[in-house]
Order: sequence, then C-alpha cells, then structure tokens
Amino acid sequence: MSTTPQVETVSTGAEKAKLAAVAVLVIGSIAAFYLLGQQDMWLRVLVLLAGLAVAVGVFFVSDAGKQIIAYGRDSVREVKKVVWPTRREATQMTAYVFAFVLLMAIFLWLTDKSLEWVLYDLILGWKH
Repeated sequence: MSTTPQVETVSTGAEKAKLAAVAVLVIGSIAAFYLLGQQDMWLRVLVLLAGLAVAVGVFFVSDAGKQIIAYGRDSVREVKKVVWPTRREATQMTAYVFAFVLLMAIFLWLTDKSLEWVLYDLILGWKH
C-alpha cells in the first residue's frame, strides 16, 4: 500500500490568470505609490492600500485563497476542541516549572563548583 504524495498545482488558465492579476496588482500598487511621489502622502497611501485590497480580494476568490480560508476555518474548529487548563492548573504548572528550573540551576552551580574545587584545588593544587 504505497500512497504517493499529491502535489497541488494551479491547473486552469483562469486560476493562473487570477494569480497573475494578483501579482500585477501588488506590483502596480507599489509602483503607483512611488510614481505619485509629488502628491500628498495620504493620497499615495490610499492608492497603495486600495490596490493591495483589490489584490487580496482577487486572491481570495482564487482556489488558493479558498483553500486558505478553509484551512483557517478548520484551525478555528480544532482550537475550539482543545480542553484548556483552568487558571489554578496553569498557575500550578508554571510554579512547577519555576521550581524545577531553580533546582536545576542550583544543581548545575554545585556541580560546577565541585568540579572546580576537585580540578583546581585537589588535582592541580592551584589556590584562588
């Protein structure tokens, strides 16, 4: 039972045209922003945002955009299934983590100082 991974590609000309239109709209919006350099900033930003909004709208009516929307809906549905801990449980687990980190820090410090004492004082005879 071998399953081959499916590769999703843009198959229709209409989908390719939509994605090409998105690219042209994004590039055109950015170009318009710079070409309107002599105009007021609010007008330049308005043209840029309007072009990007149209590009986003065209993208979301394409198959790729619809797949992203479906993925987002599925993600929200899955997050709603999660059993979240209560405030008390979250506080307890956080306290356990802090206590463990503190114990590990003390253990590593003691190990470091013990090895330092063994190596420098006992074996090498160096005094600090």
